[in-house]
Amino acid sequence: MRIGLQIPVFKWPGGDAALGATLARIGRDAEAAGFYSLWVMDHFFQIQMGGPPEDPMLEGYTALGYLAGATSKVKLGTMVTGVTYRYPGLLVKTVTTLDVVSGGRAYFGVGAAWNEEEHKGLGVPFPPLKERFERLEDVLQLAHQMWSGEVAPFDGKHAHLERALNQPLPVSKPHPPILIGGTGEQKTLRLVAKYADACNLFLRMGDEVLHHKLDVLRQHCTDLNRPYSDIEKTSLDSFVVGSGDQALSGQQLVDYFGHVAELGFDQAIFSLRNVAQPGVFDELAKIRSQIEAIAPGGRK
Repeated sequence: MRIGLQIPVFKWPGGDAALGATLARIGRDAEAAGFYSLWVMDHFFQIQMGGPPEDPMLEGYTALGYLAGATSKVKLGTMVTGVTYRYPGLLVKTVTTLDVVSGGRAYFGVGAAWNEEEHKGLGVPFPPLKERFERLEDVLQLAHQMWSGEVAPFDGKHAHLERALNQPLPVSKPHPPILIGGTGEQKTLRLVAKYADACNLFLRMGDEVLHHKLDVLRQHCTDLNRPYSDIEKTSLDSFVVGSGDQALSGQQLVDYFGHVAELGFDQAIFSLRNVAQPGVFDELAKIRSQIEAIAPGGRK
């Protein structure tokens, strides 16, 4: 079983002046504790689940580049990039750069975007949902082309590139794994089956809904003649580790990750509400071998 750390909140002790140093420490400590991946949200404003819009929010790829320099093994990705935030060719180039400078550690997390407030706030166009999904499919097709090394025009529904040149190519082979975020059954999960290497589902939806969503993905894979086992299934959750009434520790954590695997997931990604607390990863480091021994369920 793999575990990943999402970092969605940057309001930490020491304020903005200490933010960079704290982020680097969290990245190094998570890597040392055995985390497989590190993720940041790709938002310009803080979102409601994390705090008011005025709370600190780092630009995603700058933050990941910084974490790439602070770490050496852990995978790095956004959970997830809104397809509207950057021009398609520049977005693929940005993810490629992260992969190259990190030595092949990038994920490409992407989705159809949803936060209208930050679009309007910073002057980013926010097209209707149908168009956003069309733009998402454009980017997925373009990423596959640019990462193949094919230098040719690209003519999608909305993206039009005269010369899709991308040098250097990614270090990851055949390319950085593409993770599509979202739970929509007709569009999102079908795009996962058609273009992606990974999906992400919220554990808060509950076991019954999660089983249904994975069954829908399995059917899309069957319809497209793609092995379901090709797709890495990742979950997303949030909790506290350590001591206290609401904190998980020891065998509770082992049982938690065992349950995530039984649901059908390969990687449990989660945020820690006390992530900036020194020593917060010690509890996870103690059970590292037990977590690694859990058989992932997403290969079934």
